Amino acid sequence: MTTTTRGHDEPPSVALRTEALEQLLTERGLIDPKVMNGIITQYETTVGPLNGAKVVARAWTDPEYRHRLLEDGTAAIKELGFGGFQGEHIVAVANTPTTHHVVVCTLCSCYPWPVLGLPPSWYKDPAYRARVVREPRTVLSEMGLELDDEVQVVVHDSTSEVRWLVLPERPAGTEHLTEEELVPLVTRDAMVGVAKAAAP
Repeated sequence: MTTTTRGHDEPPSVALRTEALEQLLTERGLIDPKVMNGIITQYETTVGPLNGAKVVARAWTDPEYRHRLLEDGTAAIKELGFGGFQGEHIVAVANTPTTHHVVVCTLCSCYPWPVLGLPPSWYKDPAYRARVVREPRTVLSEMGLELDDEVQVVVHDSTSEVRWLVLPERPAGTEHLTEEELVPLVTRDAMVGVAKAAAP
């Protein structure tokens, strides 16, 4: 068994610092652990990619809803009960066999929280924010998404005024699946445009 010790000058891990801060705030009565756990659960399961996956699955199975989503994303998403802070002015764009959309926020980390949850660290990383605008096809390839040369890549820059949601292509072989069965195939990365929806 191997053990690793930190040097005196090495800072503690983020997880360790977070745990210490939570314990200190709890001891002083400033936070309630049950409330904190509820908030964390909400962002992991209720407010997050699962919501967006439900939006996408509905658009895949309901042509009229798909039309409304692409016409007015904010209103269509609100139909399913999702909205609020960071959910204002959402515009949905659909990937097709010839056009692939990908989202970035070059100046900050604007992100539609109600449908995608908290932004991943790579989305906020300066390298992603700078490079995906200049060389999107290369960045997508590095993230595991290979696109044919004839596919046009369109980069959308999210701002505090407009946040983008990518409607990924429905995977082949899913025609027999119900809306509920399609939901697990939709990932956060597919709705940002750095991946495709999962195959069944």
